[in-house]
Amino acid sequence: MKMSILITGAKGQLGCELQQLIPLYPQFHFISTDIDSLDLCDKKAIESFLDKNRVDYIINCAAYTAVDDAEDDADSCYQINCDAIQNLAGAACGKAKIIHISTDYVFDGKASRPLQETDETNPQSVYGKSKLEGEQILLKSAPCSIIVRTSWLYSPFGNNFAKTMIRLGKEKEALYIVNDQIGTPTYAADLAKALLHIIVESEKRNTFPSGIYHYSNEGACSWYDFCLKIHELAGITTCKVYPISTTAYPTKAARPLYSVLDKTKIRETFLLMVPHWEESLKSSFNQFVING
Repeated sequence: MKMSILITGAKGQLGCELQQLIPLYPQFHFISTDIDSLDLCDKKAIESFLDKNRVDYIINCAAYTAVDDAEDDADSCYQINCDAIQNLAGAACGKAKIIHISTDYVFDGKASRPLQETDETNPQSVYGKSKLEGEQILLKSAPCSIIVRTSWLYSPFGNNFAKTMIRLGKEKEALYIVNDQIGTPTYAADLAKALLHIIVESEKRNTFPSGIYHYSNEGACSWYDFCLKIHELAGITTCKVYPISTTAYPTKAARPLYSVLDKTKIRETFLLMVPHWEESLKSSFNQFVING
C-alpha cells in the first residue's frame, strides 16, 4: 500500500509547488486540501478527516502570513498559526507524522552570523510570536514532528516579493527598496523538493529525525539586491531602483534586520543539496512567464 501524504494549505505558494511535484512521486498517494475542504481551525473536522482518510505524513503549509495585518488582527493570526496547530497535532497523534513550516521571523534579527536551530528566539512581531508559539505547541503535543523554518519565500504562485517587483518594475519609473535587511530568498519549488526528499529519506531509513531544521537557498542578500537581480532577469530597464534604510520605510510589523539561516543540520541529516538563491531565481524565471 502506498504511503499517503496530506498537503494542507495546498493553494498557497508552497502548496502549489508541492502539487507540481506529485507526478514525480508515483510511490506516494497525495491528498491536497485548503480551508475550503479542510478547515484546520475546526478540531472535529480534522479528526473526522483523519478517521476517514489514512494519512502517513502531513505537510502543513497552512498559515496566516499577512505580517503587517497581523498587528491589527492578532486573534485571526493566533487562531491559524497556533490553535490550528494544536488541532492538527491532536488529531494526528498516533496516525500521521507532521512536517510543519515556520519562519525566520521567530528571531529578532540582531545576529551577525547564519542562524542555527539552537539559537535563541526572540520574535518582534505578532506574526513571529504566533509562529514561535505554533512551533512550541507542535513539539509539545506531537514531539515526533519536523519543523522547517524558511525565509523570503517566492514562486510564480500567490503573492510575493518577486512577482510584486516584476509588476511594479513594469509600472513605475522608480522604486525605493530596503537595503539593510539581510536574508536569503527561498524558491518555493526548492523547499517543496526538500520536504519530499525528507519523506523519501525517512522511508528509506525507516526513521523520522524529529526536531527543528532551517531551509532557505544558499547565499545572502538585501531586498534591494534581490530586486536588482529580479529586474535584471526580467529584462526591466525602465525602472530605477534606489536603496533606502528600514527607518525610511516604516511598516506596522518589525522585520528582522538579519535572518540568514544556517542549513548545516538539514544538509547533513538528510544528505540534501541546497541551491544558491541566484541560481534558483534564474532557473525559476521560465515558470514566472508560464504561471506568473
